[in-house]
Amino acid sequence: MTAAVFFGCAFIAFGPAFSLFIFTIARDPLRVIILIAGAFFWLLSLLLSSLVWFIAMKASNAEDTKVQTGLLIFGVFFSVLLQEVFRFAYYRLLRKANEGLAAISDEETSPISVQQMAYVAGLGFGIISGAFSMINILSDTLGPGTVGIFGDSQYYFITSALMTLAITLLQIFWGVVFFDGCEKSRWWVIAVVVCLHLLVSGLSLLNPLYEGSLPPVYAITVLMAVWAFFASGGSLHNLSLLFTRKILFVLQLICFVKM
Repeated sequence: MTAAVFFGCAFIAFGPAFSLFIFTIARDPLRVIILIAGAFFWLLSLLLSSLVWFIAMKASNAEDTKVQTGLLIFGVFFSVLLQEVFRFAYYRLLRKANEGLAAISDEETSPISVQQMAYVAGLGFGIISGAFSMINILSDTLGPGTVGIFGDSQYYFITSALMTLAITLLQIFWGVVFFDGCEKSRWWVIAVVVCLHLLVSGLSLLNPLYEGSLPPVYAITVLMAVWAFFASGGSLHNLSLLFTRKILFVLQLICFVKM
């Protein structure tokens, strides 16, 4: 049973991100480099935020429950702000190195675009953030012990996996929208991304009230997916063409089977 929970939660949390990496990034060394560098920038933000949180813990009365709660909220929000600062720094770095990236890109006629860099960098942020938030939880699924035996929620592992999946996808969508806002100097877009990131992180503090955290987080994920689609150059016309081709393919397949 523990192995089933482990693999089930792992596939839920990391399956989509792993699939995106295999099918869209793994074959291109340049994209792999951008992804790894994006993960490194996220790690730098985590290191600095952890250092600030550690100093705050040492400077305050850590035995007081209210102080601990306040420091936790402060640490979460400060970490989010620092992540977005490093996302902006990574955008600036990629833009500065754009000519060099185009020179070493395999796509000679169509070098990597800002939208592609935003997607890859966002996936790097999402994978590493999901790994740090889920690895310890996955290790606990292997036992020993039974979830809920002392009255705790039996859905802790599955909801943690679903939350990790949402955060991973949101990091991709936030990256695309954030880079688009920087590219077009729309600072209100960047402000919206930061506010939504703070909101999602704040909703995660509601757990174990999963009914109050998961539905809003997934609603934000869907909205950000739509926004990122249009920000990356998508249109309703492209969607209609895609669905038309799929319908034609299905009809041709049905006719072939009947023959």
